[in-house]
Amino acid sequence: MMMNAKLAMLAATASFLVAAPVGLQAQTATPPPASSQPVPGELELAKLIWSTMAAVDHANQSGNYSVLRDISAPAFQIANDPTRLAQIFGGLRSSGTDLSNTMLLAPTYRAPPAITSPGVMRLQGYFGLRPTAINFDLSYQWVAGKWRLVGVSISPASLATIQPGEAEPMQNAPAPRQGR
Repeated sequence: MMMNAKLAMLAATASFLVAAPVGLQAQTATPPPASSQPVPGELELAKLIWSTMAAVDHANQSGNYSVLRDISAPAFQIANDPTRLAQIFGGLRSSGTDLSNTMLLAPTYRAPPAITSPGVMRLQGYFGLRPTAINFDLSYQWVAGKWRLVGVSISPASLATIQPGEAEPMQNAPAPRQGR
């Protein structure tokens, strides 16, 4: 089954979806050999998440989203210019949520890493910071031998409301209808 070309983006406590271009479907239609897209170990997964949190935090602090865009997968770059990313993350930025504290803790996963389609891995979880925890739902695409960000949902939440193992559903925009 082919993955929907829609990927999640977030601002503040609401999730926004970024439409991945049709090219993403073509890129993932033929799965690469298993050895070319290794599922990272626990430390590498944490480093991917910490790197994403740092990139979003720096972008929010500076108001400059070009680096976040440039280190992401090509589909993410095509779908988002820095101005659009500034709009998408505007709510999170204006809330003053400090994502740098996420680098002080290991992430807690709501579900094991999942390959959602050939070459795309999804990570869901949270950082149990007090008093405000940070939920994340991140997707990475295997590009040129590296996992690169292709979807990001980050939201602050009360630690009291987080139940381990219960992932918040990503809000998906309606998918374009295709012939079946």
